[in-house]
Order: sequence, then structure tokens, then C-alpha cells
Amino acid sequence: MAMPMRRTLLTLHRATQSNLKSAEASLDVLHPIPLLLPVRTKKRYFIPPAVGLKGKSEENPEAKARAAGIVFRQQYLERPINIACTAGIFDPYIPPEGDARLSTLSKEGLKQRTEQIRQSAASQLAIRKVKEHDSEFKTKDFAERAQEIFIEAHNALTQFNKEKLHSLVTERCYPEMTRGNRYKTIRWRFVESLEPPRVVHARCPDMVTKGNLYGQVTVRMHSKQTLAIYDRFGRLMLGSEEHSKDVLEYLVIERHLINPYGRWRLHGKIVPSWAPAKDPIIKTVIIPGPELKPGQEFDALNYEVPKPAAVQWYK
Repeated sequence: MAMPMRRTLLTLHRATQSNLKSAEASLDVLHPIPLLLPVRTKKRYFIPPAVGLKGKSEENPEAKARAAGIVFRQQYLERPINIACTAGIFDPYIPPEGDARLSTLSKEGLKQRTEQIRQSAASQLAIRKVKEHDSEFKTKDFAERAQEIFIEAHNALTQFNKEKLHSLVTERCYPEMTRGNRYKTIRWRFVESLEPPRVVHARCPDMVTKGNLYGQVTVRMHSKQTLAIYDRFGRLMLGSEEHSKDVLEYLVIERHLINPYGRWRLHGKIVPSWAPAKDPIIKTVIIPGPELKPGQEFDALNYEVPKPAAVQWYK
């Protein structure tokens, strides 16, 4: 790289020197001879391959870099996991069809009650494991505690308190609760509890290793709530702040039992297959109006909104 630059400088020096000699001959002026120093650029140990060259064989850039003394960083295609909580609900509780509607005195209600007693054997074994790591765990007190966690988590969601919400919900439940709520206003209120909450299901799974235990407790909660969601322009999208609804929910509360500093947090909800569909989102549309001239106001015109024409629908 230094030799071609030196050759070009020498040719330029000779050309300028010949011009100066011809000028000096006419004017008899003497000029000092310039000092030429060789310039060396930065030596490149590894030159990246050119892009778009056709006809050349593609060489392995990794092998070429190793030969130059440069080591490529190894790329790991592994997926990181979080061991503070599980990735899902193990052996989820299957709510009986018609729950909170059938009486225990009826024939179908008695069948459901006997089926719950049969399935409670595995839950009793899981509760024993949970009590080994959490001595303060009691099924009667835990249901009320889970309801308090649920209320505090939703209040933190409406106030967009991320720090408090992270302490009340797991890392799996957090994106599910906050997804799509960036430009929306949420108004939620817990009115009253129609039935006392109770523990209906418990599991104690392990993950990664055999002794890494997690406690998952399902709590049945039947309450009355109000929910209203507004978009970024303040228009109502879903629900109402005045009218309350009866809500039957199955909450899954989880804790990392091995961690001495672990706490019970909201992990998810179980939605039964027989649950009714959600209310559709209220969409706001623009009604086309007349074209206004510059300086003309809409109130000055006696414009009537045209009614849509009747359309006959066929099956």
C-alpha cells in the first residue's frame, strides 16, 4: 500500500519540478526541494469479502479469519428460561359444567360433588408437600389471601404500577395482563363477593430437577365486578363503569417452594370450555357529512343524517 503511494508522489514531484525549472529559467527564482516521507497505512489482518462479485468461488470466512488470528464468537441457539415460575399450568383443573348454577341437592349437583371428592386425593398429597415448605399454608385462609392478591394485582394494572404488578403476578402472567393496554384506560372495581372463595385444586410439580418444586393452587372465586375499557381518544370500547356483572373465575396461584424468599403470585386463569363468549368490542365509526366550504360551519346547515336503506338478508 505504501509503494504505490510513493510512486504517485514521485511522478507528481517530477512533473512539478520540470514545470518549476522552466519557470525558473525565465524568472531566475530558486525554490527549496520538498522532502518526501513514505507513509504507511494501517495493516489489515482480515479483509472482509466483497459483496456482489460473480464468478469467484465462495470461501469460508470463518476459516479465513482463523488463519488471520481472529476467532469468531460462537452463536448459541438456546432459549433462555426463567426458573422463578413455570411456563404453564400443570394438570389444570377442569371445572364442572353448570358450576354456580346447579344446586348440591339436585341429582346432577350430587354427581359433581362426588367427582370432586374423588379428584381431591391428588390435591391432598400436593397440599402436604406445600405445607412441608410453607408452614403457614392453610386452605381456609389461603382462599381469602388469593382473593386479596387478585384485587391488588388488578388495581396495580389500572394504575400502571409495574413494580407492584411484578411482585403480585408471575413472569408468565405479566405479559398476558399487560398486552395491548399501552394506549388504553382501564377502569376496574371489585364490588362484592357472592360466594366465599375456596381452594378446589392443588398440584406440586417439579421442573429441571427432581427437587425443584413449585406449588400451584387453584381457587374458585365467584364475585361481582365492573370493568370499562376506553381507547386513547376516551371512547368506550368494552364494558361499563355503572353496571356490574357476576364473574366466576378459577385463579391459579403459584409459588417457588424451594426459594425461601418466594411468595404466592397470580399465575393465570382457567377458562372452561362451556364458558359464554366475551362481549364484542364497541367500534366507533365516522358518519359521512356534507363537504364544507372555507369559512362555512356545520351548525349553519340543517343537515340530517341519512338512514341506511333496508337490506333483505337471505340464509
